[in-house]
This record gives sequence, C-alpha cells and structure tokens, in this order.
Amino acid sequence: MTLAELDAHQQQSLAELQAAIEATAIEQVRVRYLGRNGLLPALMKQLKDVPVADRPEFGRRANAWRAALEAALTERQAAAAPRETVAPFDATLPGRWPTLGAMHPVSRIIEDVCRVFARLGFTVADGPDIETRFNNFTALNTPAHHPSLDATDTFWLGDDQLLRTQTSPVQIRVMTSRPPPVRIVTPGRCYRRDTTDATHSANFHQIEGLYVDTKPVSLADLKATLACFARETMGPSVGVRFRPHFFPFTEPSVEVDFSCHVCNGSGCRVCKQSGWIEIAGAGMVDPRVYRLVGYDADSVYGYAFGMGVERIAMIKYGITDIRLLYENDVRFLGQFA
Repeated sequence: MTLAELDAHQQQSLAELQAAIEATAIEQVRVRYLGRNGLLPALMKQLKDVPVADRPEFGRRANAWRAALEAALTERQAAAAPRETVAPFDATLPGRWPTLGAMHPVSRIIEDVCRVFARLGFTVADGPDIETRFNNFTALNTPAHHPSLDATDTFWLGDDQLLRTQTSPVQIRVMTSRPPPVRIVTPGRCYRRDTTDATHSANFHQIEGLYVDTKPVSLADLKATLACFARETMGPSVGVRFRPHFFPFTEPSVEVDFSCHVCNGSGCRVCKQSGWIEIAGAGMVDPRVYRLVGYDADSVYGYAFGMGVERIAMIKYGITDIRLLYENDVRFLGQFA
C-alpha cells in the first residue's frame, strides 16, 4: 500500500465516523478500522512489504492515523452516550423522615405479660441458660427414664450440664435460695432439639409463673389468676377453660385454653375449627418438688404455670410462621412499630 492510499483510508475513516450518529454505528467504525481484524492492524502487519525507503514515513502516518481516529472516537462516543437526567428538586414537598425502630414482638409480649402479673403481685426472676440436671429435671420430679432427658430431645453439654429446656429451673433456684412466700414469673430463652418448621424452633421463649405460700392456695386461685391474665392479654370477652392433663411437677395438672379471639369461639383456621386455642400448662405444685428443694411439703401450698411466648405472639398478631420472628426482616418487624 502506498502513502497516498494510506492517507485516503485515513480520510475515509474519519468521514465515516463523522457520519455515524448512533452508538452502534460508531462502534462499527471502531471495529472496522481499529478492531483485532481491522484495517489498521492489518496494514501494520504489511509494513514489511512497503519499500524500505517509505517504511519510516508509512509507520509515522499510520500511528498518526491511529491517534487521530482514537481521539475522534472518544469524542463521538461521549456525544452519543445517553445522558442521565436528574429530576428537579421540589423544595415544597414534605421531607421523608426515617422510621424509628420498633420493639420485637417477642420482647413486646414478654414485657406485656410481666406487666400484667406485676399488677397481681408477681416479681420477675431470671436464671442462666446453662443449667444442671438437678435444676432442669431432677428437682422438677422428672424420672430418669423420661424421654425429655434423651440426647435427641435435649442439648447436653456434659453429664450434668445442658441448655435449659424450660424456664422452670429458675423456680428451683428461687425456692432453694429463700423460704416462702414466693410469687415470681420467669421469662427467658429455652432450647430443645426440635426440627424447625412453621410452628417449632430449637430456640424459643417461655414465661412461667410460681406462687408458693404457707397460707392455703388452691386450684381456684390458679384459675382466677389465669382468667385475669387472659382478660388483660386478649380482651374482656375472652373465655378460659381448663382440661385435665399430666405434668411431672404438678398434681393435679391442667391444660389452659383461651377462646379464639379471631372467631370469638365459632371456629376458624386459627383455632382449627374448635373455637379454643391452647395457651398454657398449669397445676398445683407436686409435694415431691417441695421436698427436693428443702420445703416442708405439709406446710406450703402453691401453683405453677407456663406458656410459650412465640405462641402468644403468633395468636395475638396473626403470625402464621414462627420463623418470621427470627429472620430479622425489617419489612416484617416494621409492622409492629
């Protein structure tokens, strides 16, 4: 290729670039002349065929062509690039204030329940998550062959230590540390080897209550206490029923149901068409528990009850999946602000 032909190709490439308007056409010009298989790389490969006397000038003009074409490409690409449009700021619009944090529904239920029982004379007691076999099972009259002691049900940390499966050990700690009267509620985190699904979790919360006194305390007192709690929590029209049941640490024992606040007892999906929702387990403290903590079983009376915090939250707020309480989804938690 002669020097004249080289100059002609340069003028043609610049003319084609000037005529290209859209970004696609500009890119086609770049590929045609500067791409891997473009004209300029091909001419540089043919430099060995140019007469020796013309090679320096040929190389200088080819490099000048490349520089001019690349500069023109940059300018044309910038002109063809879409420009971002910024909406004008309207100073008359109201500001967008960031939303404040909200109390987690589990924490809210615990606080509300403790407040209700505080008005009934109960104080809040707490204990460690890591417990002993005695406090978690033995002192609660749980036999050694009970399935709850199996490694498939309980997180054992050794022969004598475990992650507590209930908040009842706090009751044992309180009774072994002071004489009656005792009137406490024990909110806290519990652990069991449950498979996580819509209604179960290996990590959950309970609130348990204990009332022990040297004065006579009967099942009627327990029923009155839980009925008051039901009205304060679910509303004045809620109904309460007690069904016979069995727990190792209470005798007699009962299951406590509240009338469904969604359908008012007529039957719905929430209460499984029964009109009732199971809320708590309760009963009179078994005398053997008193003996294990050092109380005189013949001179003390009392009752105990326990309920799941997540279950109350799911019923009260219409939550269908317990996992929503632990996923930290701001969209979900923001509803409780």
